[in-house]
Amino acid sequence: MNLYNTLSREKDEFIPLDPQKKHVSMYTCGMTVYSFTHIGHLRAYLTSDVLKKYLEFQGYQVKQVMNITDVGHMQSDADEGEDKLEVKAKQENTTPWSISRHYEKMFLQNLEEFQIGRPTVIARATEHVDEMIKIIKGLEEKGYAYRTDVGLIYDTAKFASYADFARLKLEDQMGGARVTVDPQRKSQWDFALWITNKPNHIMKWDSPWGVGYPGWHIECSAMCHKYLGEQVDIHTGGVDHIPIHHTNEIAQSEAFSGKKFVDYWVHTEFLKVDGTKMSKSLGNLYTLDDLREAGYSPLALRYMFLKSDYRKPLDFRWSTLHNAQNELVKIWEFFAKHPLYNGKVLNKYVDQFKAAMDDSLNMPMAIDALWALINSGEKADDIIETALILDEVLGLDLRNASYNLTLLEDYQGIDPQKKQEASLLLKKRREARQAKDYAEADRIRDAIGEMGFAIQDSSQGSKIVLKQYGKREND
Repeated sequence: MNLYNTLSREKDEFIPLDPQKKHVSMYTCGMTVYSFTHIGHLRAYLTSDVLKKYLEFQGYQVKQVMNITDVGHMQSDADEGEDKLEVKAKQENTTPWSISRHYEKMFLQNLEEFQIGRPTVIARATEHVDEMIKIIKGLEEKGYAYRTDVGLIYDTAKFASYADFARLKLEDQMGGARVTVDPQRKSQWDFALWITNKPNHIMKWDSPWGVGYPGWHIECSAMCHKYLGEQVDIHTGGVDHIPIHHTNEIAQSEAFSGKKFVDYWVHTEFLKVDGTKMSKSLGNLYTLDDLREAGYSPLALRYMFLKSDYRKPLDFRWSTLHNAQNELVKIWEFFAKHPLYNGKVLNKYVDQFKAAMDDSLNMPMAIDALWALINSGEKADDIIETALILDEVLGLDLRNASYNLTLLEDYQGIDPQKKQEASLLLKKRREARQAKDYAEADRIRDAIGEMGFAIQDSSQGSKIVLKQYGKREND
């Protein structure tokens, strides 16, 4: 298996650290839980999920750790402004702990709805402050930190390879979002390990540097060290993490341990909406609830993501989602028609699938392998048996196809009584066709169509299905 590695900017053969080549350690940057999870977040978590599932598919035992940031993520990457959790708490007249628990619950629920497997360890930042202090003390003792009025600051000049990972130009004094107004910092690239100059900060702890709270970046280093050790096989996240968060993670972790931190870095590109950046001000931070209200299954979005290259920016459009859902429905309907199966595995298509996934998670080609299987003309039982194996990685919930089709009707707001009436009309249409009254049969078909349904004819008979699976195909 080859993985595109941000560290080398190449596809590298995956070789785990475990001498027995059985165990894989994997760290995934989780959410800052101060707001709802939007579909852009879910794209990055899908990549991590597919990677983990494919490694398990290949026989590896994967220990995946994901953090929950519930303190210390400031409004600016230069450690300026307020903690995002505390800003939200003030807006809603509650506590940061209440805010974080509420949005954490929603986040984990969204992952489940998106068929993303639960990580082995989910670690909250607020429950690992002691581990953070331990690493910060070690960095200070080794000369990698200095004090300012803000708190304890990491001295990036002491870490010779600081710029290498993100290919940063440290001489660039503009630095974009990295510009800081702290005049005591030796460099604009230096960042806070422990913050003490916010006396009104609600969430705070005692430390050797005074009462305060940790900077954002240290939590991931601490959690990796505690649960996975000094060296990690794979670290995943979004491309926005590369120049700041992951660069700082490497600097902290390698300065502390003296060892290479991560062998393979896997990053997912941005999701745009109708060609523009996702933002609250534009009103295009769509959630899974928004999709359901528009008549779409969350798994239609998963399917849409699977059809794209995770290393390329993706443009979300309702029309694209609509087409993706219609394709997924065809797969589900195939499974719903053949609920009983006991077939054999068609290894030809499994091998085609594995060849795609071995090429740095080529998910579009993996979906092509699934369709080649479905359209192969092989026995239905064999197709289903094989597709269920592929779905261990794809996560399209094919085993519960009938249930997912029923859920779609709920998202569409279909009245069960209305569907029953359409079914009665279908029976009358069948009688009209048997009587060769084709004009009446056509009239009934049109009446069923006006009710929002279509008739699906097959060798097993006819049934009522939704006329369209989604409400915004023209957007």
